[in-house]
Amino acid sequence: MPTPTTLSPAFSLIQHRLDELQQQNRIQAGSLMATVLGDAVLPRGGRVWLGSLIGLMELLGVNERLVRTTAFRLTKDDWLLNEIEGRRSNYSLTTVGRRRFDDAARHIYAAHAPSWDKRWRLINMVGELSTRQRERLRRALVWQGFGELSSHTYIHPTADLQTCFDALHAEGLASVVGNLLPLLAANPSLQGSASDSDLVRRAWDLDELSQGYGAFLVGYQPLVEHVNGDGTEALSGEQAFVGRILLIHDFRRLLLRDPELPAVLLPPNWSGHAARNLCREVYARLLPASEAYLDEHLRLANGDVPMASALIQERFGLANPLEA
Repeated sequence: MPTPTTLSPAFSLIQHRLDELQQQNRIQAGSLMATVLGDAVLPRGGRVWLGSLIGLMELLGVNERLVRTTAFRLTKDDWLLNEIEGRRSNYSLTTVGRRRFDDAARHIYAAHAPSWDKRWRLINMVGELSTRQRERLRRALVWQGFGELSSHTYIHPTADLQTCFDALHAEGLASVVGNLLPLLAANPSLQGSASDSDLVRRAWDLDELSQGYGAFLVGYQPLVEHVNGDGTEALSGEQAFVGRILLIHDFRRLLLRDPELPAVLLPPNWSGHAARNLCREVYARLLPASEAYLDEHLRLANGDVPMASALIQERFGLANPLEA
């Protein structure tokens, strides 16, 4: 990302976070590409020219070779479809891929956490599984926000079990999904909160998650002070786009581990609520300039500009974010 002659506070904050990401042992190209596809490509029809995708990912420190390799893997896993058009190619979300991104978007961009029907979603591991298979399943379920009640039982308050199983298929675990028994369990306590609170204490480390949200707040709160409501304070469209992707990427990774418990089961002053509100505000401030950048640089293979749909208008419950 080009460095302006005079670094603005907002740009410095975004560049610092990008540097941190690039200094990690291994840039998680697949996870970053999922953020770009879900946040920038999905609202513009779910199709993008490979050259445009390469350009956007290079802003985030992912080189062309890694972009091509990641796109090939996502195509093989039925997230993307490669459409050849002359000497160029578009990548478009498959029906399965679109559903996966739509399901994720409902959580990421929701104005508030989902309501609870007071029934727990349980997944039990049954039958013969190797130690390696159990560990892969455990990690996949934990990253979907499930808590671990025992070595073979996982729990979540609101997860869509079909979506969960689709995600396991996408992660290459189709061969062991048959060893999972999904169940719905009503609250066993007539009093309501006591037994549910006990389940929460056993299944999740809320202290660790709270620390993650706290770091998110510390990292992104200064942008509220340095980015004007129209998203233009000393930020180019490119910088606003990078900041927007990093914001959603970091928030999405926290949500993957967050069971989004009902308020009655959360500690007082839960930092996750403040993090969602902050994400909403910063996103609205970065959106106008970043969308203008996409209008200039996001293309289909034939040169057409895929225009933003009403999905942008609906995010975080913002009435009209592009005119914020």
